[in-house]
Amino acid sequence: MADSGPATAQNNSAAAVALREVDVAFRLAQGGTYRAVERATLTVADGEFVAIVGPTGCGKSTLLNIAAGLLTPFAGQADIFGAPLSGLNRQAGYLFQADSLFPWKTALENVAIGPETAGVPASEARPRALEWLKRVGLGAFADRYPHMLSGGQRKRVGLAQVLIRDPKILLMDEPFGPLDAQTRQIMGNLLLDLWSADRKAVLFVTHDLEEAIALSDRVVIMSAGPSARIIGDWRVTLPRPRDISEVKLDPAFHELHRDIWHRLKAEVVKGYAQAEGAQ
Repeated sequence: MADSGPATAQNNSAAAVALREVDVAFRLAQGGTYRAVERATLTVADGEFVAIVGPTGCGKSTLLNIAAGLLTPFAGQADIFGAPLSGLNRQAGYLFQADSLFPWKTALENVAIGPETAGVPASEARPRALEWLKRVGLGAFADRYPHMLSGGQRKRVGLAQVLIRDPKILLMDEPFGPLDAQTRQIMGNLLLDLWSADRKAVLFVTHDLEEAIALSDRVVIMSAGPSARIIGDWRVTLPRPRDISEVKLDPAFHELHRDIWHRLKAEVVKGYAQAEGAQ
């Protein structure tokens, strides 16, 4: 469970996601550029659950957007299952921090959107959507509109909305961030249960180090920006299946948390100092 350095040892050609020497720079309104990410190399094997943690503004979501095909790196390359990514990543499903549900559609209709827009008849898409709502524990809420659901319930609908498409890769950007601690734990266990059924590749961004360790196979940390880099990669050897509340009691969990936080703390402090200095 020791720091193994940036994840460069895996076979990139076999990886579900392989980011190699990726640089990202943005033009500033007043002129010049801001280098957000510098020489980031990261692989996610097929079936692997990888969490990214780091200070606010360090480029965690930027890496997700590259893997999704929403952002083209200034330099470097993104490969998906060994093929260079060009345009949108059609093999990935993206779960954002903010809700992406249509308020005028019911939970069932929201989940059925994916297959229906892909040409699946409503007579087939709606029963499939109902099955997914049942899998996330919302079978009895199919006719509810988003405003009638709690935050956790809306997240469950969003998760079903992504998974009904059967993506090979899940990209998750602080998906449980707005939820209270108890609901986050419930959603984390639900995610682990669903993931264990078919072991999709997962790239999961979070600010919560405990959440990252409890969920993932590997925890990757990024430095504070600008020119944020991947500065650590820890393998999580805690046994599966896991219950989040129970795994946090394991002495090995605390040892790993202590090791990672020892490396991460200075970057978090640096990130806060930079944010305060910019005000």
